[in-house]
Amino acid sequence: MTLFGLTASPSRYCLQIPGRGPGSLNRRASAFPSARKPKQHIGFLRLERTYPTDSMQRCRTQQSHLIKCAMDASYGEGANRPPAIFPRINVRDPYKRLGISREASEDEIQAARNFLVRQYAGHKPSVDAIESAHDKIIMQKFYERKNPKIDIKKKVREVRQSRIIQAITDRFRTPSTKFIIKTSIVFVVLGVLTVLFPTEEGPTLQVAISLMATIYFIHDRLKSKIRALLYGAGAFAFSWLLGTFLMVAVIPPIPVLKGLRSFEVLTSLITYVLLWISSTYLK
Repeated sequence: MTLFGLTASPSRYCLQIPGRGPGSLNRRASAFPSARKPKQHIGFLRLERTYPTDSMQRCRTQQSHLIKCAMDASYGEGANRPPAIFPRINVRDPYKRLGISREASEDEIQAARNFLVRQYAGHKPSVDAIESAHDKIIMQKFYERKNPKIDIKKKVREVRQSRIIQAITDRFRTPSTKFIIKTSIVFVVLGVLTVLFPTEEGPTLQVAISLMATIYFIHDRLKSKIRALLYGAGAFAFSWLLGTFLMVAVIPPIPVLKGLRSFEVLTSLITYVLLWISSTYLK
C-alpha cells in the first residue's frame, strides 16, 4: 500500500489513495473553494485506475519462488535430522536414569518421566528406557507402602528431638578429661572391691563410700554444698531403685557371680555406674 500524499495549493487540495486488488486504484478528490462565490461549492471525484506493469508481475513471481524454495529447504533439513538419543539410556539405577533422588515424590517422578519422554520422543529405545525406569520406581514405591520398613536412624532422631529427652540432656554437660579419668578410677576400684570381697552383710561399706564420692565430685564441679548434698542423695536413691528393678525384671542371673549376696553385688555394680554418670556429667 503506497500513500502518494497530500498536495495543497491556494485554490486546490488533492488527495491520492491507492486502491486494492491486482491493480492499483488512485482516487483523487478535489475541491475548488471560490473566494468570489462563497456559497457555491464545486467538487468532483476523479478515479484513475492503472494496471501493474510486467516488471511488477515478474518481481512478485520471483519473490514467491524464493519463499517456496526456502520453505522446502527448511522442511527438508528437519526431516533429515537424526532424533536425539537419551544419554543415560544404559544407566542401571532407575533413579539415576530419570535424574531424581530416592526421596522424590510421585509427582516429581511423573514430571521427570513426562519431560524426558517429550524430549526424546523420536528415539524409541530412549523412550523404552525412560518408561522402564519409571515403572520400576513406581513398583518399588508401591512395595514400600505395602511393606513399610522401620527407619532406625529416623526413630533415633525423633527420640532425641522429643521434649523429654531434651529436658534430660539439658541437665548434663561434659567436664574435662582429667575429671572424667579421676571419677572413673574411683568407681572402678569400688566395683572391683565389691566383686572380690563380698561379705555376708553385702557391700554396705563400698556403697557408703560410693555415696560420699558422689557428693564430693558434685561439690567439686558445682561449688555448692547444698546442691551437692541434694544431688548426691537423689542420685543414690534413684540409682539403687533402678538397679534393683533391672535385676528383678530385666537382667537374668549371671552364673559367674554365685553366693547368697550375688543379687546385692550386681545391684551395687549397676548403682556404681549410675552414680559415676551423675557425679561426672550432672549439671
